[in-house]
Amino acid sequence: MTSQTVPTAAHWAGQYRDRAVAGLLAQWRCLQVGVQAGIGPVVLGIWALASVSLVMDSARGSRVTLFALAGLISWPVALLWWSRTHSAQSRRWAQEWFGLVIPKRYRSMPALTQDERGHWWTGHSYYRQKRTAESALFVREVTGDPETWRDVRWLAGNAVAVTLLAVPTVGLLAFGALMAAVDLAELYSGGVYYFHARETLGELVQLVFALGLVAASLWVAPHALRFYGEWMHRALSSQASEKVRLAKRVEYLTTTRADAVGGQAAELRRIERDLHDGAQARLVAIGMTLGTIEHLMDTDAPAARQLLVEARQSSAKALQELRDLVRGIHPPVLAERGLGDAVRELALDGSLSTEVTVSLPARPEAPVESAAYFCVSELLANVAKHSGAGQAWVDILFRAGQLRITVTDDGHGGARPERGSGLRGIERRLGAFDGVLSLSSPPGGPTTITMELPCALSSPRTSTSFEKA
Repeated sequence: MTSQTVPTAAHWAGQYRDRAVAGLLAQWRCLQVGVQAGIGPVVLGIWALASVSLVMDSARGSRVTLFALAGLISWPVALLWWSRTHSAQSRRWAQEWFGLVIPKRYRSMPALTQDERGHWWTGHSYYRQKRTAESALFVREVTGDPETWRDVRWLAGNAVAVTLLAVPTVGLLAFGALMAAVDLAELYSGGVYYFHARETLGELVQLVFALGLVAASLWVAPHALRFYGEWMHRALSSQASEKVRLAKRVEYLTTTRADAVGGQAAELRRIERDLHDGAQARLVAIGMTLGTIEHLMDTDAPAARQLLVEARQSSAKALQELRDLVRGIHPPVLAERGLGDAVRELALDGSLSTEVTVSLPARPEAPVESAAYFCVSELLANVAKHSGAGQAWVDILFRAGQLRITVTDDGHGGARPERGSGLRGIERRLGAFDGVLSLSSPPGGPTTITMELPCALSSPRTSTSFEKA
């Protein structure tokens, strides 16, 4: 039979003391998050209301209006700065209070690159001044970062969470403590305790009730803080959004893979049809002509000679068709000289005057190079057929891990992807490589189509930069 230790009064007192200390600590932390969550929205709200009211009140003068406009313009900057500072403090508290490590996943700022013309490339646009390029890059990266908008949502969501969890907890403690102080003050008069049965009993009941509120607030505070920590982890952690992003990525890859497989099957059918209707038919005709020549050699030599001439012409046409077919599969100049020279050959062979500018320090990977070539070929064909343009420009460059190709024409504009399958086909071809296509074609022109394909450069280039065709 084992003996059990009976808890002593000192044991219970120690437990209650520890719970009271934990409750007071939780109350202090609730007060901290309450102040933190309230400062930002209050200041930003007053800032916005004051700026709007001053802008609308034109009677105050132009200086005040300009000051108010400056306030409105700087308000988004203050919002983004405070939301990032706010979330950084929340992350520190999450690690200190709950042992939760919530990593920051902000985008790293890419480095600027300068081309041979002295222009600064941000990965999206060119700028002549480095400071302007740095400012544009900073704004683009910060506003395009999903973590930035998660911080803004946390700024608003934190205020809601604190209102539901921390404020009632701190308010319960403050109300109970104030009520207890008032009751104690009424029980003491001038520092001398007096006793009146009826009045004193009522004051004691109120005092006990007030102390009960204080005890309840100390008991509730750790639980409220724990719920707040769970909410903080869910709101600031990017795991959930990462799952959503991966799900969308899987869906996108599934679609692009189906498009690539369908496009490959269509290409094989085209090759089969071209061989059957073109070179194969000519070769069959040549075989029949040679059979006829064999029978006429002894009886009608002039007719046999004439058929030989026709057979030679047919063989030349069949050879040309085979060359055209091979060029449609993978042009020899593309394999031998690279994308720049292959596009220049397209420009020279086309009916439209086309200027080609190339800035490639090395050759892209072969699949990307082939996809880019056929996309440019399709676009130049569309320009010649539908745009009514007299001049076209093709710019090919590589910056920040992106192959960027821009095709511009001076035609009548008004191009729309939904009007034909050409641009849709180009989008599907680019989608197989995570590439994107953007179109700008206002009525009256010009039309500018930009293609971007992420890729790595492989072998050294064989053509010089900024050559024009």
